[in-house]
Amino acid sequence: MTFFEFIVLRHEQILRLLVEHTRILLFALFFAVIIGVPIGILVSSVRRVSSPIMLIINGLQAVPSLALLGFLIPLVGVTEQTAIILIVIYAVLPIVKNTYAGILNIGPQYIEAARGMGMTRLQMLRHVQFPLALPVIMTGVRIASVAGVGLVTIAAFAGGRGLGHLVFSGIATLNTNMILAGAIPAALLALLMDFIVSRIEKAVTA
Repeated sequence: MTFFEFIVLRHEQILRLLVEHTRILLFALFFAVIIGVPIGILVSSVRRVSSPIMLIINGLQAVPSLALLGFLIPLVGVTEQTAIILIVIYAVLPIVKNTYAGILNIGPQYIEAARGMGMTRLQMLRHVQFPLALPVIMTGVRIASVAGVGLVTIAAFAGGRGLGHLVFSGIATLNTNMILAGAIPAALLALLMDFIVSRIEKAVTA
């Protein structure tokens, strides 16, 4: 059976898994953003907590995803929630780091101008720091969205019903067509997410 014949035969399953893959990714990204941005703001504003939090984040980034997955499974079980937790953890990392870097690298002249206008710290954050840091923050979201596609694939080990199901089933049965049927849509989804987030980035920073 050729690859195209396999695609035609399994197109309903592939589409269903692609939808599941996308749903898990978007759900995890949503939580990663609402967790990561506030943490990034916190570590950029409260210097005494920035070093330990950034140390933890850098440490987590160095942990292989399969190793962290192996740690989560005994705690949470082989469920979709385990897959989502894994993706959120790794997606939070670039968002926190970019939020932290974006706010810290704002030119001091902007901060001095805001203080000269009598702005409070909260007003400066809302009207000056966050808008100026937004392009860098969106770059972190973009990195997280693309990396998240691959993490959803790996998370099939933990019960995530995405395209990884096809990939790992294909590996187990030495079925190249099945591996490609999972890998190619995942790669295309990563490219699509990169494009969509880049468009959102331009829209919100214009």
